[in-house]
Amino acid sequence: MDSHADGDFSYHDRLARREGAALTTFAFHLDGLTSAVHAGQLERALRSMPGVDATVVYSSRMAWVTAPDTMTPDDARATITDAGVESWLTDTSLRRRADRLTISDRRRRMRRHRATHERARMLMERRKREHAPLGPQRRGGVAGTDVLYTARELITKARLIVAVLLGLPVIALQVVEAWQFPYWQWVSLALATPVVTWCAWPFHRATIAGLRRGMSALDAASSVAILGGYAYSVWVLLNDGWHNGTGAPGWTSRPVLMAMDYADVVAGSLFLDVACGATVLLLFGRLLSRRSQLRSRGLLSSLRVPSTVQVTVVRNDRAGKPVKSEIATAEIRVGDDIIVHSGGLVPSDGVVVGGKTTVDMGPVGGLTRTTEVTVDDRIYAGARVLGGAVKIRVSRTGSRTRLAAMGRWIGNADREENRLAQLATRTASILVPWAFVVAGVDLLMWILVTGNIQAAFASSLSVLACVAPVALALSTTLGLRLGLARAAANGTLLRDTSTIHKLAVVDSIIFNRVGTLTSGPMRVVNLTAAAGENPELVLRVAGALSLESDHAVSRAIVRADREARDAGTGGDSVPHWLDVDTVTVTDRGSFTGVVDIPVTDPRTGEVETRHTEASLWRPRDVSELRDFRMVSAAVSGGTPLVVSWKGRVRGVINVADFPKPDAADAVDRLEDMDIETFMLTRDTYPVARKVADSLGISTVLAGIAPNRKQATVRGVHAQGANVAMVGDKDVLDCLTVADVGILMGSADRIDNAEADVVLIREDITAIPEAVNLTRHVRATVDWNIWLAWLYNLGAIVLAVSGVLHPLLATVLMLGSSSLIEWRSSRILSRDYSRSQMGEAAGLRRVGIRVREWAGRNLTVGEEA
Repeated sequence: MDSHADGDFSYHDRLARREGAALTTFAFHLDGLTSAVHAGQLERALRSMPGVDATVVYSSRMAWVTAPDTMTPDDARATITDAGVESWLTDTSLRRRADRLTISDRRRRMRRHRATHERARMLMERRKREHAPLGPQRRGGVAGTDVLYTARELITKARLIVAVLLGLPVIALQVVEAWQFPYWQWVSLALATPVVTWCAWPFHRATIAGLRRGMSALDAASSVAILGGYAYSVWVLLNDGWHNGTGAPGWTSRPVLMAMDYADVVAGSLFLDVACGATVLLLFGRLLSRRSQLRSRGLLSSLRVPSTVQVTVVRNDRAGKPVKSEIATAEIRVGDDIIVHSGGLVPSDGVVVGGKTTVDMGPVGGLTRTTEVTVDDRIYAGARVLGGAVKIRVSRTGSRTRLAAMGRWIGNADREENRLAQLATRTASILVPWAFVVAGVDLLMWILVTGNIQAAFASSLSVLACVAPVALALSTTLGLRLGLARAAANGTLLRDTSTIHKLAVVDSIIFNRVGTLTSGPMRVVNLTAAAGENPELVLRVAGALSLESDHAVSRAIVRADREARDAGTGGDSVPHWLDVDTVTVTDRGSFTGVVDIPVTDPRTGEVETRHTEASLWRPRDVSELRDFRMVSAAVSGGTPLVVSWKGRVRGVINVADFPKPDAADAVDRLEDMDIETFMLTRDTYPVARKVADSLGISTVLAGIAPNRKQATVRGVHAQGANVAMVGDKDVLDCLTVADVGILMGSADRIDNAEADVVLIREDITAIPEAVNLTRHVRATVDWNIWLAWLYNLGAIVLAVSGVLHPLLATVLMLGSSSLIEWRSSRILSRDYSRSQMGEAAGLRRVGIRVREWAGRNLTVGEEA
């Protein structure tokens, strides 16, 4: 049945193309156009696509592409990208595309359930529905809940300049009575006509489009106020006549500030100042709003390496001789050696194999800063070389680079934010129809109570001019968008806007000690053998058991064992190499295997090799070590690992790493923000407590085996805490059970479903900065919502009571939107390096609460 459906659908596509139906227009913002010539080349490239008509405007960095319904926006974007230009769809195009896909999927499912003889009729009805005007049935559907923005491309500086040059004289003549000359009212009407029509056309166009589609245009109330003020003024001038009424040469108008003052006006009143002033203010405000929103989009857009840029690559020819050649970045292969010169952009991830230079790490470094790289240092796509040339051996290309992963992460967050923006604008659009209802009721009530049509019309104009649905629409989306952008610029990737809310309310943060609080390779700092045991043999057995493990502790033991073998320690009594059978790892994380260990026969004194089961394990509690000497070694410092065979403890190896330089400061900041800090570790309590005391961590979760860490995190959450878990790739399962999972020290593993937050940076101070940022963003959004609703309610009450002049109402309306934008823009400029929120309520706790959650005791994981 699917094959039939697909065949019919292909026939429908051919029919639509043949008859010129089903065309869709997409609007793209462009970034990277270098000149008008470049724009012309891009336009020709787009028009070369089958059935596509395109227009590219260099001055506005916009492209309009009209294409058949069968072509997706990604096809056009691919062509634009090939031309070396970044592009993204406008909000209107995204919504239109989503609506078309929804309708297309629904109709496709309907066709599959129809009989064969009905399919032709269904296809024809579909074509009719696509080309017919949107009727009442569409208004009552999904489209009726949508909202229509004013076309930003139509709001230009030219319209604003013309509105200012022609509109300001109209306002001045009507406000200053001394400047009113004979026939000034007719001159004002002539000046106001192009302002109300051409300059305000973007708002009128949005209103008309909204009526046709059954949508609510956010600027519809302002558009009706402009047209209403102008139409009423024309009616008054023509109705009163040329000689004795408002149109008389000597007629003057005194300024009126409140609607209730119109009751004292004997002759007719003009509202041309309202029409012109509202147009000027709206154009000015929307231009500022467009700059702010485009700026936020630019911040959320990740950098990418153009695929057409040439790069120098060194490859061996058939004779094995290295040869340099120029290739496009899209042709780079893993293992290639590329040369990036000064000022060049690194196109792929890799390792420096030649040269020493200074690079600007850009987005892949977490913060825009410069660093010096030399041989064996890692470097990532997106970094820019500032010093001399450097040779890089490529390890990742294309979509596998860290830069590409960041782009996908930020793109997903941006799409989630767009979905939230639609919900916010739909909520804001509720104000528009209610404003018309309130204005109509207000007009009738004023006429019935005062009998003065001038006062009634002035009050209703104030109602339409004061409502600010745009302020409501921006109250949440702009702040959240800028919050995501600021976090990304600081090296912190947030999955979506909901992560901002969850991270802002976190009151407990659990650090997995290894990979987060400490840095550098772990090293063996002490080795204590039991009485009568050879310490070198203990180290050989531990190295043999941990040889195949990639864990940092295992690598430290293997490194120490290799160094001991190379130095020849132990003499002839200890074999240079020990054979071991397959090593198994238990649920507690212990390594167990059969090792060929040299054993001395007590009767004969001869040394023979025996297959002996040996284990390398971490004690969960010092009581597991019965030898006092071993207990002292286990708590002497570092992470203790016990080596045993034949049921006896043979020695203790202490492995240690060092806390990061900023770890203590970061913990202090978190505690100052009233966040309880936990350290999760497999170490025994005395060892873990020493580390925690040095860092100022409140609570220690000691003796937790790997298979119990997830349950422990879940147990902290079950106690009512809002938990954030900070860990590396070894504890990804723990990140999923926390309220917020923070992945640290694994910046190359950005593409994963376990983490809500990924830190590109390696410093721990990124965590308090991220929490402080999200708290500020959440507080800003909450205040914005309250301000927007309180303003709209208060302004409507003042307008209905006759206290608010229509022109002043427009000023207040734009002022509310500007205030919200200003409050949101502070997110980008505020310093989050120190706690700025909640300091008065969250002082440092007095004392440190101590808990030891030993594995054998009842843990919170078992309680959960």
